[in-house]
Amino acid sequence: MIGDVTRVAGDVYCVDTGAYEVPSYGAAYVVDAAEPAVVDTGTGADRETLFGALDALDVEPAHLLVTHVHLDHAGGAGYLAERYPEATVHVHERGARHLVDPSRLVQGTKAAVGDQWQFYAEPQPVSGDRIDELTDGDTVDLGDRVLDVVGAPGHAPHQVLFDDDGVLFVADAMGIYTPQGGVRPTSPPPQFDLWTCLDDVATVRDRDPRVVCYGHFGGVRYDPSLADAYADALTSWVAEVRAARAALGDDEAVVERLAAAPARAWIESYGPRKASADARLNTKGVLRYLGSA
Repeated sequence: MIGDVTRVAGDVYCVDTGAYEVPSYGAAYVVDAAEPAVVDTGTGADRETLFGALDALDVEPAHLLVTHVHLDHAGGAGYLAERYPEATVHVHERGARHLVDPSRLVQGTKAAVGDQWQFYAEPQPVSGDRIDELTDGDTVDLGDRVLDVVGAPGHAPHQVLFDDDGVLFVADAMGIYTPQGGVRPTSPPPQFDLWTCLDDVATVRDRDPRVVCYGHFGGVRYDPSLADAYADALTSWVAEVRAARAALGDDEAVVERLAAAPARAWIESYGPRKASADARLNTKGVLRYLGSA
């Protein structure tokens, strides 16, 4: 349920932020280390839920780790930075400028998500001197452990994963996980690339974590079949959109067809409103990719 805090492994907790007013969709993670950290920050509109979870855990974060700057993961960064003025914000070097000045990010998000914007908040800027810019191979020191920073640019060029000794925060690199439907693809515009996404899945396979922490949604004990299933889902999804384009010959018609009839597992997991909105967004991302592929 929205607001629930569940232990993932050791001192790592998952918070159901209630993104888009849908339970079990948006996750933020709390690492109760010597220097505590929050991994991902929600949409901003759900910040009070995250604040409440941190208060309940009696955790004051010293580090705010942003896996990528899409606003369902980074929209709350400025609000958390304001509430915790000593915390450092860690983000990929290609995304840092969008936290300092979110205006272009907001414009792009509004264009992509349409009426789903009602579930976001206008992001608060983060002062540049609060930001630690990351790249693949860097580390983040939490005092009693060091997290590896792992580049995963398929979903977005500014996406990184954080590896806490086998607890891997995978952002959107392994898709969306639901107990009802397993893994399903996420392919939003404008930067989705199938082959780089498949490379990201291979990166997860190579690290062979104990637990994967999905941005959508929750901590799951890792099994290689999860990676296989996501690679298959991505490939099948792109093929489905390609076939619909060939049949209909009009991209808007493709979007409308696939948004009108999202997969049953999506509807069972999130309800028809969110399922349809996700199908619409993910179709647009694949169509953009196919236009340049």
